[in-house]
Amino acid sequence: MDLIHRIKPSHLRLVVRIAETGKLQVAAESLYLSQPAASRTLADLESAAGSPLFERHPKGMIPTPVGEAFIRHARVVLSELDSLGQEVRNLKDGQTGNVRVGSVTGPAVSSLVPAVQAVRKEAPDIEISIEVGPSNQLVRALDEGALDFVLARLPSEYDSRALRVHPARNEVVSLVVKDTHPLAGKKNVGLDELLDYDWVIQERGSPIRQSVENAYYAARIPTPTRVVHSSSLLVVLAMLADSDSISPQSREVAELLTSSQISSRLTTLDIDTTITVSPFFIIQDRTRQLSRAADRLLQEILLGL
Repeated sequence: MDLIHRIKPSHLRLVVRIAETGKLQVAAESLYLSQPAASRTLADLESAAGSPLFERHPKGMIPTPVGEAFIRHARVVLSELDSLGQEVRNLKDGQTGNVRVGSVTGPAVSSLVPAVQAVRKEAPDIEISIEVGPSNQLVRALDEGALDFVLARLPSEYDSRALRVHPARNEVVSLVVKDTHPLAGKKNVGLDELLDYDWVIQERGSPIRQSVENAYYAARIPTPTRVVHSSSLLVVLAMLADSDSISPQSREVAELLTSSQISSRLTTLDIDTTITVSPFFIIQDRTRQLSRAADRLLQEILLGL
């Protein structure tokens, strides 16, 4: 125990350098120590260990069995200390760390994913967890400390004064169908023409569902009644693949689903009405400080808005 209490990283480095060079003077010079200071340090270590660490020979200093054990452990300790120092520097610089972020679907595609890709190009060791869900669920997780920040709409039951809210932007709704749908390719499709088809859409009260219904109310047309409720993209894709269903999605999600990279054989309808969703925001807990990595991702999102 006396050895453990007296030992310092500089002592470990001296012993390792003596083993590498075989000469006390060369080891001392490489560590910017005087030879007398290095000799005293080695003598103190040997006294604490109760045994010589090196045997002095004309050709150099050779480790004793105790010295070999000392050197072996010294290398491990020094390696761990170097690793710790690098990890601390990376955390302070935002080069590593864990980020937990939540988003509603549209901003996850349009804002979050591009920001994640940009950050990871510069800092590939950052570990990022993404939760996609409705705003109520995301803001509740933020309130419980499970997420660093969220891209969501602010539920009415939450006091915005307890949160830091960054303005974001509105979303535009596109109507996704399979590319063989009877209305695919037709220009300026009227809302009334869509009533004869099944819809797969989120539950009542969801932002996209509300925006679609508002568009029908504004046009004084009855809202669609042939509706399957689901917020799952897997369900949406399955329904669209096997029927002439219509699925409202944010424009960014629709563009992804209909892109050539996905090859899902989907398209969007050209309707005569622009349907917009209430804006989403970037929301933080005002009382919690973001880690450097989380703040780095947040700033990248803000740059893209």
